[in-house]
Amino acid sequence: MKIVIIVAVAQNGVIGRTNGEMPWHVKEDFQHFKQTTLGHPIIMGRKTFESLGKPLKGRKNIIVTRNENYKVEYDDVKIFLSLDEAIEYCRSKGEGKIFITGGGEIYRQAISLANEMIISYMKFDADGEVKFPEFSESDWKVISKEAREQFEIVTYERKN
Repeated sequence: MKIVIIVAVAQNGVIGRTNGEMPWHVKEDFQHFKQTTLGHPIIMGRKTFESLGKPLKGRKNIIVTRNENYKVEYDDVKIFLSLDEAIEYCRSKGEGKIFITGGGEIYRQAISLANEMIISYMKFDADGEVKFPEFSESDWKVISKEAREQFEIVTYERKN
């Protein structure tokens, strides 16, 4: 099963605010995110899910939270107490590819597990406290770069 991190990162490393909000709204990047993740499970932290307000359509929405009593009003949303449990659930369902969609703590846990990263590098700084974890570029190979007006999409594959 392919584990893919998908993230948008500002030039100063910011990916969000501590309340889970995105500090910018770039429609073209949201469209890229939707096209890329449609039909696949997306795994996110509780704050990220709450910032969305509702499950994203066309994808299995999976929430990771430490809160054992956390509930949502959507029947089709799965909740797990760890990233490992969420990934194992997807593996048991025969998923071919899953997307890790944030936030900061989930990315920190997932970066050593991922086979691929799709990073939208924004061409601006952003206001926020949550940053994408640093990673060793020597562990990754760039397999594609795609320039857009406000960002560049770089796809990395883990070297083995």
